[in-house]
Amino acid sequence: MRRILTGATVIALLLGAAPAGAAPRPDPAADSDRLSWSARHLGRQVLPERDGWAAEGAGTTGGSTATPERTRVVRTRAELVAALGGDNAGNATDTTPKLIYVDGTVDGFEGPDGTTLSCADLADPQYRLDAYLAAYDRAVWGRVAPTGPLEEARVRSVANQTRQTQINVGPNTTIIGLRGARLTGLTLMIDRASNVIVRNLTFVDARDCFPAWSPTDGEAGNWNSQYDQISVRRSDHVWVDHNTFTDGDNPDSAQPTHFGRPYQVHDGSLDVTHTASLVTASWNRFTGRDKLMLIGSSNTVGPDVGRLKVTLHHNLFDSVLQRLPRVRFGQVDVYNNHYRLGGGDFQYALGVGVQSALYAQNNFFTLDATVEPADLLYDWGGTALTERGTWVRQDGGPARPVDLLAAYNAAHDPDLGADAGWTPTLRHGPVLPAPLVPLLVGPLAGADRLPV
Repeated sequence: MRRILTGATVIALLLGAAPAGAAPRPDPAADSDRLSWSARHLGRQVLPERDGWAAEGAGTTGGSTATPERTRVVRTRAELVAALGGDNAGNATDTTPKLIYVDGTVDGFEGPDGTTLSCADLADPQYRLDAYLAAYDRAVWGRVAPTGPLEEARVRSVANQTRQTQINVGPNTTIIGLRGARLTGLTLMIDRASNVIVRNLTFVDARDCFPAWSPTDGEAGNWNSQYDQISVRRSDHVWVDHNTFTDGDNPDSAQPTHFGRPYQVHDGSLDVTHTASLVTASWNRFTGRDKLMLIGSSNTVGPDVGRLKVTLHHNLFDSVLQRLPRVRFGQVDVYNNHYRLGGGDFQYALGVGVQSALYAQNNFFTLDATVEPADLLYDWGGTALTERGTWVRQDGGPARPVDLLAAYNAAHDPDLGADAGWTPTLRHGPVLPAPLVPLLVGPLAGADRLPV
């Protein structure tokens, strides 16, 4: 039986325990010399050949060639920013290969002196939520977008938070968690930064302190938040593997209601937008969240056409509500995933959007009594998808094969077509029969399943 050591254990064994305050924090670069063999191996691992769209062409190697000087173990926001290049505003352009191990919890709200900042600390002096609510109540303001000093103060507050909690990642980077590693209250922004690997991390509560009120979003308006847990924009060759995404003890379901709508403080888990492409998301666990994965940021026909190529395989979608994923334009391969869905707030699983080409094969859905197979698809302006090999277990009954497309078309008009117009070729290993998917994905998907 292989013995798995946490990063903290490795450091304690090699350095010895030091009394609190007796010694300075270990140097992040020196720590990398003391990692276990398995941690070193996984940090240098590249995406396997043919493992989804991110394997196209030269593949995805991340920071596997990082020199010792750019190989770090980090435990704080400041150390993470330093390992990524030193200047958060400019780190996105640092092309030097970087290999970063996260040990413990890194909090995006950690201030320069190590204390935790609050939303009030980031708010513009002219912004107050109670004043904002009084000013833009529909009974007072009407059904038009907020403008004026309070909205401008909210926008400045958002800019303050973005500088604090959005961590910019440059090209040729691997970020991997040691056992128990958590990134909380932050967004990993992968923008114009190709060849990035993110593995074995738990992402918690990337909350927005200053959601925007959008009175024309839907029939009754909506509160919209800005920050994803991982955002991939204008980048390609990105591998997101064995991570867990959660809102922790701050779910949207616990937020108050303002203007008759939920005050939503979270956005996506893993969004792929703004012409990004060649992304593989594998063996991740998404749990207890509302919006999960948006692929394509608008319905406008333009630069996204021919981009947004994403593979999702062996992921667990557990007690989540929508965008699993929602797709525009891209050729998106969704296979061997397990969906555990239900509850009165569930909306849909697979969103078929404008010019999307979604190929769904051998997925398994575990549903409660409130969700029917016809509820699993949603037409966001698309015309077709390829769907085959789906199995469903509903309300504790026996597992059975189900034609999701036929179930959807029987309950909705207009019908969706049955041919997305392409067949995936980039798959590493065989596609499992759907009944085997829960047996494998449940125990192995998510953070802390890799031997680091």
